[in-house]
Amino acid sequence: MGETVGLGKILLRALPPSAINGSGIMTTLRLILGDQINPLHSWFTRTDESVIYTLMEIRQETDYVLHHAQKVIAIFAAMREFARHLATQGHRVHYLKIDAPDNSQSLPTNLDDLIERYPIKRFEYQLPDEWRLDQQLQTYCRNLAIPSQACDSEHFYTRRDEAIELFGARPHWLMEMFYRRMRVKHNVLMQDNRRPIGGQWNFDHDNRKTWPGTPVVPDDKRPHHDHSALWHTIVSTGVHSFGEADADDFRWPLDRTEALMQLDTFMTQGLPYFGDFQDAMNRRSWRLFHSLLSFSLNTKMLNPREVVERTEIAYCQGHAPLAAVEGFIRQILGWREYVRGVYWAKMPDYAMQNHFGHDRPLPPWFWSGETSMNCLAAAIGQSLQYAYAHHIQRLMVIGNFSLLAGLAPDAVHRWYLGVYIDAFEWVELPNTLGMSQFADGGLLATKPYVSSAAYIDRMSDYCKGCRYDKKARTGDNACPFNGLYWQFFIRHREKLNQNPRLSMVYRNLDRFAASERDAIVRRAETVLSDLDKL
Repeated sequence: MGETVGLGKILLRALPPSAINGSGIMTTLRLILGDQINPLHSWFTRTDESVIYTLMEIRQETDYVLHHAQKVIAIFAAMREFARHLATQGHRVHYLKIDAPDNSQSLPTNLDDLIERYPIKRFEYQLPDEWRLDQQLQTYCRNLAIPSQACDSEHFYTRRDEAIELFGARPHWLMEMFYRRMRVKHNVLMQDNRRPIGGQWNFDHDNRKTWPGTPVVPDDKRPHHDHSALWHTIVSTGVHSFGEADADDFRWPLDRTEALMQLDTFMTQGLPYFGDFQDAMNRRSWRLFHSLLSFSLNTKMLNPREVVERTEIAYCQGHAPLAAVEGFIRQILGWREYVRGVYWAKMPDYAMQNHFGHDRPLPPWFWSGETSMNCLAAAIGQSLQYAYAHHIQRLMVIGNFSLLAGLAPDAVHRWYLGVYIDAFEWVELPNTLGMSQFADGGLLATKPYVSSAAYIDRMSDYCKGCRYDKKARTGDNACPFNGLYWQFFIRHREKLNQNPRLSMVYRNLDRFAASERDAIVRRAETVLSDLDKL
């Protein structure tokens, strides 16, 4: 049966309402979703005998896309720990495990059962961050016979509609414009709330160094957890996943306390070097100086304001250089809030965008990492092993190849949404379809983010020892990125040659002899005809 969370443990059976609430009256049911693990929400400022909270592990959420094993484990483990925390604070909690016999595996059906089981007079939920859940709950509440209310999650800097108020009907939504507005509005890294500290808004050009092996990457100090029993339950209930589970030595945070410890470690050990090496890639370190805080942020264990404030304090106290601090803050205050604005302004049509009409299926090595291209083997292999890759690996290796090869944007989106532990649709979809695949035709990005092997070689050690020649455009040993890069611009010339940011590309392309262009196209077509065996 469903479970009522007792003090410090989850009971194995549901107690009758009278045992949960001495009066037998349970007037309000509040739903907490798996990415709403926020103990600081105003809901929890006081205990109320007339309120019962419910958290549900349901196949509806494990099955809408194929998820990485660690993502399923991390969210379920965090939900269970959060339920225990609420119970220890005196809150009434009904927790529904994935293997509970009375779990219908459907959110609406489970809610109906709880409303019938307890004398519920009112239903409340925090606004979901994914469009499908938002629509599902709106529809559900319209058909309810009792009053309902959607409450703010109290997490983001912005409202859902704040970006569209700024950009309106403009064909291009520039993140830099949004970011500067946010800096001023929230007085972050500002002098007199008018001028940016350091005299410039963006230090991106200072954040593109390769990592030579020094400074030494700090030790991974995240806690170790054994979630073997949970993983066994997940598998036994038929939930499908991919990637390495690592359930017996699990490193992702379980609760806010662990997330804060991770934040502390990053502030002292990672942030000082983050700026220099945030775009670097190296097979000797899968994380380099990245914070790994995105899972904690996107499940709301951490609030973006506290992360930004801690980062700004680190600069003011001389613990980290401005370029590192600004670059990290830009990711949170700028990019994270910006893509959320794009998402809510453009859904649901945004998910179907396909500017170039790309339709190739993903090669099987997206699910195994088994390719002879070192860069893709490293980036995809890391993603499968850790459920994580940083933004350049996602954008300029995996996403770059996907766009050049003409992979179907929806398939790429579903893979990204499933594989990364921090991927929730509101943040992943605009990043994948807009920034990575240019499927929105340039609403979000001012040009397609593609490159030949030269960029990957400059920013990583991936090309060393690769079976493909990073400098060759043609021939059987030529790096596939090179031929695909030029063929992409030949193939889509009609759609791209008026883009001023690509004028240099087309000038260079036009300098090639016709015979060389033909050879490049032949090499690219050979690659595309046998993607499965790269």
